[in-house]
Amino acid sequence: MIENNKVVAIDYSVTDEANQLIDTSEGREPLKYLHGTGNIIPGLEQALNGKQAGDEFEVTVSPAEAYGEHNPDNVQEVPMDAFQGVEKVEVGMSFTAQGANGNFQVTVTNISDDNIVTVDANHPLAGKTLTFKGVVREVRDATEEEIEHGHVH
Repeated sequence: MIENNKVVAIDYSVTDEANQLIDTSEGREPLKYLHGTGNIIPGLEQALNGKQAGDEFEVTVSPAEAYGEHNPDNVQEVPMDAFQGVEKVEVGMSFTAQGANGNFQVTVTNISDDNIVTVDANHPLAGKTLTFKGVVREVRDATEEEIEHGHVH
């Protein structure tokens, strides 16, 4: 049974509010994670609690229990010269930026005619309600090392 400190393997697909496929394990190995350590989004982890190998699941997760609400404060405009050493900056490119709390990812969402670049530090799925469907493939006890490290080996 799925509970904290169990290694869980799931096959899954995830769609957004428009039923657009965001991700799937189809054609790949199942997703393996250590339950109870925050390795997957809270809403999905909570929905899997108590399930067993062979159980199917379908859960809709609100932004607050997934990747958070879209925060307009995480969208900023910066001058093009902030991208020194980058040959060509294009919409959709991601960069690692440094802030007061360490490194974080930003995605270029717009470039104006006067070379002002709009970057967004929100997770790409922030603000989205997500639906996960799938099946639990495996549940096993985690090793001491996996528990100590907080992830599956």
